Amino acid sequence: MAGISKENFLREYSRKLMEGSAALFVGAGLSQPAGYVNWMELLNEIADDLNLEIDREHDLIALAQYHYNDRNSRTKLNEKLIEEFTKNAMVTDNHKFIAKLPIHTVWTTNYDKLIEDSFKQECKQVDVKITPESVSQFRSGTEVNVFKMHGDVSLPDKAVITKDDYENYSQSRELFTIRLKSDLVSLTFLFLGFSFTDPNIDYILSRIRILLQENKPTHYCIIKRPKLENSSPEAKADYEYDLRKLELRVNDLKRFGIQTVLIDDYKEITDILVELNRRAFLKNIFVSGSADEGFNEFDLTRLSLFVRSLGHEIISRGYNLVSGYGKGIGSDLIVGSLESAYLTSSNIRNRLILRPFPITVEEKRKDEVYLKWREHILSIAGFSIYIAGNKYDSVKKAIVQADGVIQEFKITASEPFYNYPIPVGVTGYVAREIWEKVYNDLGKYYGPINVTHELSVLNETKSSNEELIEAIFSIIKKVRNKGINNVFL
Repeated sequence: MAGISKENFLREYSRKLMEGSAALFVGAGLSQPAGYVNWMELLNEIADDLNLEIDREHDLIALAQYHYNDRNSRTKLNEKLIEEFTKNAMVTDNHKFIAKLPIHTVWTTNYDKLIEDSFKQECKQVDVKITPESVSQFRSGTEVNVFKMHGDVSLPDKAVITKDDYENYSQSRELFTIRLKSDLVSLTFLFLGFSFTDPNIDYILSRIRILLQENKPTHYCIIKRPKLENSSPEAKADYEYDLRKLELRVNDLKRFGIQTVLIDDYKEITDILVELNRRAFLKNIFVSGSADEGFNEFDLTRLSLFVRSLGHEIISRGYNLVSGYGKGIGSDLIVGSLESAYLTSSNIRNRLILRPFPITVEEKRKDEVYLKWREHILSIAGFSIYIAGNKYDSVKKAIVQADGVIQEFKITASEPFYNYPIPVGVTGYVAREIWEKVYNDLGKYYGPINVTHELSVLNETKSSNEELIEAIFSIIKKVRNKGINNVFL
């Protein structure tokens, strides 16, 4: 079947994510696992009112129109929307992984609030566009624009649901059409949660084709292959029929510039989103560490120079720095990155991601808050560099291992936060412990990527600061080259 391979999709779409030109188009399939209904379930009672059987109806938009014609009112339709989409529902794992992605534009045909709620839970500023008037409004500080092109449960009387609504769309919601056209030309979309048999999808696709005509960039969608339920002749015949229909649909989607990724199980969507998160942040480097004293030849003076140079090189080589401002590490790291930004005229606002730990948290909640803080930091980084990792314990009146750095490594090595650990073992303390774990189990942390030489350099006492930095960026380069061209699913 002429779909695009999962490997090619991950490579191409993750590049768009890193460039900041990726967008998402969300359908009802994303909300159903959370407990919301599909169109057939939504209109089941509406069909009963008309003495029709929902299972025998294929044009459900027409069904909604028939009900409006019969009652000369959409009150019942509005009530169903409110009833079904104000139920308590939790965002799913897929929503959470989507919200972590560096996506700034989301379009949806859904009436529920799950997609915007998921971004808000990630502490992102969301501007939800429900009415045509809101499309033209600008909100300062917005990180994600969510365009609800068919309306929202909060305004059921304005929701696009009947045939009249669809036919009058270009006039009644013209600003949505204008903005959609612009986004479809300038951004690369992933259509998620669409079976492409939903009753409203043909309207959307025809609108896209009319809007873009021949100026179609490449977009992507994910569709599940048919499954053979049993070995009976009837089941085999149905399977062959569904397979043939899917093949025709996949080829037809190409008319709209949409390449199809075929999966065998919906669980694969979660795996894909996890992998996209891993790849999307391969330009973001988190530096973990703290230091109240040096280690052997790596005294505090040398450590300061090394960290400052590291911050400088992260920015000058085109990467983004993520920092929690660790004691004894953070200030030199930031100074180095700012120096580089000044010299290279880089936009430091987008290149330096600072997440200093809150210091006014009540003691009983401190562990919980700091864990969530670290999970957030690590979820937006592709690499974690570990340096030193010691602190002065005022109770023991001695230098001890930094438990925060240990926790950051544990998060780094666990799903779904997994990123690539780069421990500078020669700086001692926790970094040395992490180096030993990583070096002795390279397959776990780096898969088929051979970074043995570079890690050896990072634990060699005779390595200069310049050699340590080159080893770090050699690891990063190898991972990015391998990661972009191969899949670790």
